[in-house]
Amino acid sequence: MTDKKSIIIKFEAESDQTVGDITKIVGLVQARFFIPIIDALNLEANPRSSRTGSVTDAIQETITNSPKLFPFMTKGVLLASSQYERLDRGRIKLEPNNPKIEGILDGGHNTLAIGLYILGQSMEYHGVTLSSSAKTWDIFKEIWIKNRILVDAYIKDINAKVTKNNLDFLVPVELIVPKDKNDTACVFSFTNNLLEICEARNNNAELQLTAKANQKGYFNALKELMELHNPAIAKRIEWKTNEGGAVKAQDIIALSWLALNLLSPVKEANSDKSLEPVAANKLYSGKGACLKQFEKLMSSPDVTGEAEDGYHAELINAEVRSAFRIAVDLPDLYDYIYENFPKCYNANGGHFQAITACKTLNRKRKVKVTPFKGKEIDTLTPDGFIMPLFYGLQALLGKREKNGKKEIYWTTPPMTFLNDNFCKIVDDYMGNLSLCDYDPQKVGKAQKIYIDAIKTYKMAKAGML
Repeated sequence: MTDKKSIIIKFEAESDQTVGDITKIVGLVQARFFIPIIDALNLEANPRSSRTGSVTDAIQETITNSPKLFPFMTKGVLLASSQYERLDRGRIKLEPNNPKIEGILDGGHNTLAIGLYILGQSMEYHGVTLSSSAKTWDIFKEIWIKNRILVDAYIKDINAKVTKNNLDFLVPVELIVPKDKNDTACVFSFTNNLLEICEARNNNAELQLTAKANQKGYFNALKELMELHNPAIAKRIEWKTNEGGAVKAQDIIALSWLALNLLSPVKEANSDKSLEPVAANKLYSGKGACLKQFEKLMSSPDVTGEAEDGYHAELINAEVRSAFRIAVDLPDLYDYIYENFPKCYNANGGHFQAITACKTLNRKRKVKVTPFKGKEIDTLTPDGFIMPLFYGLQALLGKREKNGKKEIYWTTPPMTFLNDNFCKIVDDYMGNLSLCDYDPQKVGKAQKIYIDAIKTYKMAKAGML
């Protein structure tokens, strides 16, 4: 941990439970003693980021109208820390060793709602209005830091009984720690089980696969490459659920199978069976299946190993890394095809707006932008028409061995190739739309059309169109 912070929280009605290598400390924390948690922790360890909505509204309404019932109407907050020290008067000093896996494991919406309530009360006391822009944890935390002095002043006046104590409501808090913080094996066992605990505790339901994959670190290598080589797209991607972003992680993962489908065989985790590729039409009609197969790929011992923290996965497969490098280029290529398809369709004698699905789509949507970069364009296209044309780009990929390592690479610069050949490719492709009655659902789901698109790209590459 690069920025290690200690937190002191004060429990009331505290009790301990120990099973195996984990001790759970259960108790109630008065809201004003909850402030150090908000100060020191973020939601890195929580699989989802939190944002305001009906849930946070209901929490704040309960705090306002029924503060004495609040600890009975919420499951509260779950904290984890591998290092801790018991002090006097019910106080416990926490020193989370790794903020990515320790800290707030569950209760992010509770923490956000309580933080907004405390900040709102403090600012109102000083005649300042809390901005309505505090809709996500990150924005709230920025406003919290800027106005932290007002919180201190409000607490000081509460302690001096200058003003009414509106922060005396109790928050249920569970703290899990290793049974023996000085036993290395015990601490390792503790940290290794945190993701499983997160899965079980978040909303008492199955953790969304995107959140689980992100929390395990399966997106990290792709995310880092995207930030390095395509920052304009990187800043638009929501890797962590509820963190915000116009582009969803699963859409990027679906595109990445254009290259990932060319990987040399890898074994599934806990099996001798090789991982199956993703059917091309699943990039359009089965993005959930693409994500599920990605999770299987990244959990393979041939692809990832255990990071030093014993919790996250670390990419060890050079060929997969090369496929991720290809994936960095794919959103721009998809957007190019998306933007230029209507023009090329019309240039080849078609009448794009005469297609019912296209006319309906463009009439319904006022804002017309490309799917990934958000570039303003004149005409929208149903994704079912675009995905086979996108998948045809696989014809431009090759496999080779470089410096003793397998890699997937572009055999020709793809954007240059599209600039030179795309309208000719569309001319050859147009017949597929009529064969499918100009129904984008039929086009996007027809596996044969994807195979034909690859053949068309190969012909263009060979100068045969």
